[in-house]
Amino acid sequence: MHDKLAIPYTRYLAPDGRPLGDLPAWADDAELLVRLYRQMVLTRLFDQKAVALQRTGRIGTYAPTLGQEAIGVAVGALLRPEDVLVPYYRDTAVQLMRGVRMEEILLYWGGDERGSAYVDPAAAEDFPICVPIATQALHACGVASALKIRGGHRVALTTCGDGATSKGDFLEALNVAGVWQLPVVFVVNNNQWAISVPRRIQCGAPTLAQKAVGAGFPGEQVDGNDVLAVYDRVRAALERARQGKGPMLVECISYRLGDHTTADDATRYRSAEEVKQAWQEEPLKRLQSFLAARGLWDERREQQLLADCQAQVQQAVEAFEAAGQQPVEAILDYVYARWPVALAEQREMLLERVARREASLQGGGSHE
Repeated sequence: MHDKLAIPYTRYLAPDGRPLGDLPAWADDAELLVRLYRQMVLTRLFDQKAVALQRTGRIGTYAPTLGQEAIGVAVGALLRPEDVLVPYYRDTAVQLMRGVRMEEILLYWGGDERGSAYVDPAAAEDFPICVPIATQALHACGVASALKIRGGHRVALTTCGDGATSKGDFLEALNVAGVWQLPVVFVVNNNQWAISVPRRIQCGAPTLAQKAVGAGFPGEQVDGNDVLAVYDRVRAALERARQGKGPMLVECISYRLGDHTTADDATRYRSAEEVKQAWQEEPLKRLQSFLAARGLWDERREQQLLADCQAQVQQAVEAFEAAGQQPVEAILDYVYARWPVALAEQREMLLERVARREASLQGGGSHE
């Protein structure tokens, strides 16, 4: 029976950038299309720098977005300032478009609490990056419940990878979203690999999108390497939620061109031929070719963009490195909304110990 379930699939551009048919009306907006491309390039260059910083020990483990930029950029372009983003750890592209600064992202991956204290008001109500798998899906339903009670047209949007869709948290989130008809959108980045586990042995369902159908709301698939397709269907999902028609799930079929994180070595479990083939589908070249064919892009613009993006990234790295060390008590300051007495006592003990250590260092004595 499940093989007969019709799950819509949307793709507008072939891998070489050729339109496969009629495009949506909004695709005539040249300014929007160029903006999407510029942001995808910025995301990729920042991503490369972040990996380099990890390799040289200047930040901790980092989750690359290589090959998946179209998904985050499309989502980021569509969310309104009043919406709430509930991200996972591979959402650099969305965060940058929400106003999160590059140096804040680097601080986060450097283990600094200031990386989640977003300066830009547009991101003030967005949640911090979620590393535990799929727990953010339930958080988004909690946010969406509050938005529905308050009324209005605000939407919560949450993201996850294909591996997260096998977790109980994700399925419970779908269930409550469907039964309560919440204004929440689920965007699944199906990049084919949950660390070393391939999609084909992780889930027996033909699509991940159909999990939404079991919860009572629509699920669709799109070509996650086609930014036009992602933008079009996420746009529809957000509009549905804003109109009070309930949730929707958009499964974006992409490919993780890099390692799962910088702690991973993907060459141990997948072939070079598979990765080489995936590079033929990647999103940046696809959109660049489409823009060039329409006279909206050329080599001069490309070189200027690369220079501009590299300058932005370098400026962010310098700001990150100039931030200095966070206060040592920050390891405790953000654990509880209301402090238990025992934690307050531990904080005082920690501060006293640090003060003694600093005094000892200044005096030239030994320290613990």
